[in-house]
Amino acid sequence: ANRHAWDSVDLAEMYMQKRGIPKRNLLKISVTDKETCNREEYDNEIAKPIKKKLLKSKLSDRPRCIMLMKGVPLKVAAVPLTDTEQAEIDGLNDRKKKFSEQLKQATNADEKERIKVGLATMVKKIKAFKWEHNTGASVDSELSLVLADAYPLPMWVPNPFFLGFKGQTVQVSKSDVIMVSRLDAPNEQIVQRMIDDAIAAEKIGLKEKAYFDARYKDPGDKKVTGYGLYDKSIHLAADRIREKKRLTVVLEDTQKLFQPGECPQAALYCGWYKLAHYVDAFDWVPGAIGYHIASSECWTLRKGDSQVWCKRMLEDGVTVTIGPVGEPYLQAFPLPEVFFGLLAEGKLTVAECYLLSVPYLSWKMVLVGDPLYRPFTGQD
Repeated sequence: ANRHAWDSVDLAEMYMQKRGIPKRNLLKISVTDKETCNREEYDNEIAKPIKKKLLKSKLSDRPRCIMLMKGVPLKVAAVPLTDTEQAEIDGLNDRKKKFSEQLKQATNADEKERIKVGLATMVKKIKAFKWEHNTGASVDSELSLVLADAYPLPMWVPNPFFLGFKGQTVQVSKSDVIMVSRLDAPNEQIVQRMIDDAIAAEKIGLKEKAYFDARYKDPGDKKVTGYGLYDKSIHLAADRIREKKRLTVVLEDTQKLFQPGECPQAALYCGWYKLAHYVDAFDWVPGAIGYHIASSECWTLRKGDSQVWCKRMLEDGVTVTIGPVGEPYLQAFPLPEVFFGLLAEGKLTVAECYLLSVPYLSWKMVLVGDPLYRPFTGQD
């Protein structure tokens, strides 16, 4: 919890009391209460005290999950470019612009082809530069590697727990990884409601309806990649929930999104792709879990007029959601069939289901909700 955010410590203590978490597990840090911190603030005021606290614990007693309370920053800003780096990218952009202008004026076919090759080379170099300097991340995803001695900051680090990477060699070991979740929302009343709803839903088991919003028909056994892969995964997630017969499954498989009023008694949701504009189609039941596959949908959890899906879903009544703080690229989202499939088994917590389904760490994703929540506890 953040000492500099007036409600952070109080919310942490309330959560700990309701979940029976020992007082010794509370760590009060002192950091900006803004949603974004710089890399130095992250290293010294967030990561350093958390790592010290974890390493003080005996290995057998070490917590397996870090819970970030409202008031802890959401994003780590990218490391600023040096003057030399800025000059390099400015030069590449200038050369790209010149090639584009030359292409417009060229009339000879051979000359056009030569210019196109030069333009393509500049585009490739600019992309590589941006890739190498993309060091921004969510605080949450960065903290998942707080125990690791070293790892590359640019872009992402493959998650050794992700089921899709099973059997593959990755950069970090499982012992380097810790689960991370946050209880955060536009105001403290919503955080309190999220805690209470999760606990209440566990007692009776999550019920009612699961809504899955694919964009295309199920391709069956046809091999798919990219967008097709994730769309197929939404179909498979619907199948997993349907097989368990816990909830009524509603599947939309056209490019039309669910519209206002079309999703009463919503307990689960996964769909795409409406960028930064929540569609209020849902009447969420207590304990509801859902996420929308689109860029930057967890860019803010506070800004009053923002319509990003994570913020608006929390305001509208959802209990757990997932989203990125920036452009994550599609393959960084938790795979719907894995996340919802594990969730429906009823054996793992939300945080565990998330860890097994999210492909990359030190990146953009955030899990918002009670990490101890198991929505189908005790249900056959």
